[in-house]
Amino acid sequence: MFSPENINQIITTISIWGIPVLLAITLHEAAHGYVAKLWGDSTALMLGRVTLNPIKHIDPFGTVLMPIILAVMGAPILGYAKPVPVSFRNLKPLKQGMIAVALAGPAANLVLVIVSVLLLYVVPFVPEFMLKPLFLMLDASIKINLMLMCFNLLPILPLDGGRVLYALLPPKLAYKYGNTEQYGMIIILLLLFFGVFGKILLPMMEFMFNLISWMLPAYLG
Repeated sequence: MFSPENINQIITTISIWGIPVLLAITLHEAAHGYVAKLWGDSTALMLGRVTLNPIKHIDPFGTVLMPIILAVMGAPILGYAKPVPVSFRNLKPLKQGMIAVALAGPAANLVLVIVSVLLLYVVPFVPEFMLKPLFLMLDASIKINLMLMCFNLLPILPLDGGRVLYALLPPKLAYKYGNTEQYGMIIILLLLFFGVFGKILLPMMEFMFNLISWMLPAYLG
């Protein structure tokens, strides 16, 4: 049974993490569809998925419940949206198009990390009642976007890193590797359940954060 403290924690978590999570996942998916259009496939555009409207991308469990549950548990916050449909056969050239479409999502998250870091320079100049909430939301945005970027770069299908590896492999190996996609979510859940993701993702996130740490404002030094 939830205590008042637990309820307050859940409300605080949702208020701080809600907008950054929605924005991170929405921009990630929209970027896939936009880059697919640039490389010759308009499937996502025709289905209305090249949009910043989060409703078009929300998966009730992966976008809403899963991040909240993990945040309350103190676990690494992961989430996913409805995958953007891409007809890879329309991409020209195929391999380069697959790689570009796959990397578009993590690249969008990296852009959000950089924008969030730059917005930290604004925090000291906002009204006092906004100072702490804005700082916490920007901090959450940096963390969730680093997490999503590193998570999606893992070489597991159907993650973006898996798509890149599939495009780079010779045809015979790519075919065999492609068959693992049907087990991808099971593999991901098992790695999450046994705590493997924390051991892999946290060093990746720390490395990426160190690369951009020079951009942080002096008051955080």
